[in-house]
Amino acid sequence: MKLHVDTATALNTFTAYGPGYVEVNRLRYEHPVLVAPEGEVAAWDVEGFDSLTPAHFEALLARAPEIVLLGTGERQRFPHPRLTAALAQARIGVDVMDTRAACRTYNILMLEGRRVLVALLMR
Repeated sequence: MKLHVDTATALNTFTAYGPGYVEVNRLRYEHPVLVAPEGEVAAWDVEGFDSLTPAHFEALLARAPEIVLLGTGERQRFPHPRLTAALAQARIGVDVMDTRAACRTYNILMLEGRRVLVALLMR
């Protein structure tokens, strides 16, 4: 599905997504990524949902988000609370959804000026 933004922006915006990929500012990614409104799109060093560890979420603290969106691939899967405990202790909200919904939600929050960080798994 192609997504279109009404206003021009220098912020990272999801411009498309589909099975096994997302596009940010028209650049395609087929591996897990971390995306914030500003800065580079970063590879997220995780094999998949079943390999998530607390360290994967603790590493997100350095980016100082106010909310983290976790896109869990083609279907919504909830991580055990012990995995996201560091974010909860830092009073950072975590919302879990499938990757497509995470892309759409990110675009809305980013345009509202929120300090959102999305962590995406592709499958």
